[in-house]
Amino acid sequence: MESHLLSSLDQQYPLIRQLRAATPLYWSNSKNGPTDQGISYVGLTRADIQDASDRLARFAPYFVKAFPETAVTQGIIESPVVEISQMKHQLEAHFKCTISGHLMVKLDSQLPISGSIKARGGIYEVLVHAERIAVKAGLISYGEDYSKLFSPAVRQLLGQYTIAVGSTGNLGLSIGIMSAKLGFSVTVHMSADARQWKKDLLRERGVEVIEYQDDYGVAVENGRRQAASDPSCIFIDDENSKHLFLGYSVAGERLKQQFAEQGLIVDAEHPLVVYLPCGVGGGPGGVAFGLKMAFGDHVHCVFAEPTHSPCMLLGVMTGLHDGISVIDIGLDNVTEADGLAVGRASGFVGKAMEHLLGGFYTVEDTELYQMLALLKESEGFFLEPSALAGMSGPTWFHDASEQVKALHVDPANITHLVWATGGGMVPAVEKTEYLSKAKASLV
Repeated sequence: MESHLLSSLDQQYPLIRQLRAATPLYWSNSKNGPTDQGISYVGLTRADIQDASDRLARFAPYFVKAFPETAVTQGIIESPVVEISQMKHQLEAHFKCTISGHLMVKLDSQLPISGSIKARGGIYEVLVHAERIAVKAGLISYGEDYSKLFSPAVRQLLGQYTIAVGSTGNLGLSIGIMSAKLGFSVTVHMSADARQWKKDLLRERGVEVIEYQDDYGVAVENGRRQAASDPSCIFIDDENSKHLFLGYSVAGERLKQQFAEQGLIVDAEHPLVVYLPCGVGGGPGGVAFGLKMAFGDHVHCVFAEPTHSPCMLLGVMTGLHDGISVIDIGLDNVTEADGLAVGRASGFVGKAMEHLLGGFYTVEDTELYQMLALLKESEGFFLEPSALAGMSGPTWFHDASEQVKALHVDPANITHLVWATGGGMVPAVEKTEYLSKAKASLV
């Protein structure tokens, strides 16, 4: 980006100077508005979410057969939501503030099959393509028992097609595992920040992994190029896919049901504030869309990004979306949060969701490890660094904050929900290293 344009942006958006300094900050999204108005920008409806939910239900018998660990939930891929009151005390002590109300965590780190939020969107999109191909070939019809898709005939059919994706790690993991299980050939283009164990695990499942010494954008572009040159190749586009987005969005109604079962109220007097780690934006964007559809104006969605990779904040704030990169303002896009190491946000998600997001904040890598240490010590949960980005979110909504004052409710009535996006498949050796680094971060 040319220097005169950057200078103009600096003057128009003074916050860019703070972003450039890579210091933690909170930005209240001035474009946020009533849900019924904001939804109109998305281009998707409640019926689209229901269609996605129905498809996942059709595949439930298949999951029970192909992934026995899903039998306990009758083939439904879902994660628990639990209260973490001891962690709330830790946050209050660490940040020297008071956080009233409930503090909950949505443990997508425990989602079966791939252990991250990507088990929602990534797996769902693979199912969309598998179903379309199998129905067209006459191997299944919509009213049948989908467990019959777990067969050599289906694997032989799908083996004629290749699934390609570019990923920093977890999306590639979910798509690779699911595609290989169904019988697709799979190629995952991995960016430089992707963890080695994720590449190794994919290769063990028969997935082709192509590594790059560049960032996420280069990996995605190469995946897109592969698909363009091969008619039998299906490219799953993390930047623009509505299928991915809808897979994530099903989480909204499911959370609403979980809250109802636990007696948690969400209404005008009892708002819900949700803190979502954000990389390119598909996962948190889809979940936020589903939450808005489920709870309307009573839910406030906040995105959390690394101080060195605040691509969605930058894109939404300036209105440039995927037309600007964090590199353009002098940041290096280097972070320990591998899943969030994205320099340029999804233009589709930014434009779709900019009127539905309450705000954004940035978090330093050191704080990710501090949150890991405190969570493990207080509640016994392990998350990978990327997934901890949302954990300090409630400290921006402490009782005396401007954010809470703007809600015009008793702080004790707020439910804070941290979306824990991944970590369920991290190997023991990696866990030990993460925890050692986390413990050292508190000294």
